Amino acid sequence: MMKNTVKALFLTSMLPFAASAAQELTPWYVGGGVGINNYEPNCDQKTMKICGEDDPYAWDLNGGYLFNDYFGIELGYRDLGQATWVDYSNKLNDVGARGFTLGLVGFYPFADNWSLSAEAGAMNYLLRNKKQWNTEYYSDKGIAPFVGAGIGYNFTENMKLAVKYRRYENLDDDKWNTLALESNYWGLELSYRFGRTVAAAPVAAAAVAAVDADSDNDGVVDRLDKCPDTLSSHKVDSNGCTEYKTVTTKHDLGGILFNNNSSVIKQESYAEIEKLADYLKAHPEHTVAIEGHASNVGAADYNMALSERRANAVAEVLETKYGISGNRIEAVGYGVTKPIVEGNSAEANKQNRRIEAIVSSTEKAPVLK
Repeated sequence: MMKNTVKALFLTSMLPFAASAAQELTPWYVGGGVGINNYEPNCDQKTMKICGEDDPYAWDLNGGYLFNDYFGIELGYRDLGQATWVDYSNKLNDVGARGFTLGLVGFYPFADNWSLSAEAGAMNYLLRNKKQWNTEYYSDKGIAPFVGAGIGYNFTENMKLAVKYRRYENLDDDKWNTLALESNYWGLELSYRFGRTVAAAPVAAAAVAAVDADSDNDGVVDRLDKCPDTLSSHKVDSNGCTEYKTVTTKHDLGGILFNNNSSVIKQESYAEIEKLADYLKAHPEHTVAIEGHASNVGAADYNMALSERRANAVAEVLETKYGISGNRIEAVGYGVTKPIVEGNSAEANKQNRRIEAIVSSTEKAPVLK
């Protein structure tokens, strides 16, 4: 058994030299472990007269395939060590189990480089009793289920050391009906995952220049440029696409005037409103702000409210009479804050009692550098 233990340690120590030349981690790994195993029942068996000294040292080798970072399948070979006793016929029994295993493994990473593991599977075991110093040798085979758990630490992206516990059930001698064992195993396991992740090799200066070329001279390199044909005179965003500004056009309805202290639209002003409506219908992407103003006569608060009523009156005509959608119209009053003629003369007051229409659109006008 000690020779087997040394063999397992040697094979495990050689694992780092089996690394693949792949440039990234593969789903394949190999591993090996050593530990201590305890068969149950041992000295409690009724067939035992004298308990002997166990050789509890166990070892295993395995290889696995990961479906993802959390789940995989594993094939292995395990030797669970020996247990000895003298039965009531004064014969020495030297019993041990070994065999191939197949199981599913799960992993749960936590903290930095730490992970929990769980496993379940079956062992195709050979149970041997080298009775009376191998003069009465007999054996039996079977399938025994096992479960396990562990905690591991990755020293590198490839190398992991884990503490393992496994429980084996029904390691039975059905052929001779002399042995019915379970097993508890504790041990250390070292595993190696093939492949490696490496930093990109240094790129020659010419290659860097090619990657970072700016063919359209817009200040954004080609590998990041989503609009490769922009003019160098255009201001661009981080994607290399031309930035556009909102073009505001002003349509002055200076002909819409109001009587003093009135928000009623004069009949002759409908022609001007109709012109505005026709323009908005011809340019459905445009919106309009109806700005109401008042003359500087009376209280400022009252004039502010009066200017708002005038703006709302024109907005209502645009919507109800000419069918312009209300979500394209904004009505706002400015009171006496924006006179076009200063003073309180009759002519100044007449000109300041007015409506102005500000038509806005987002036509594609590039922003220049």
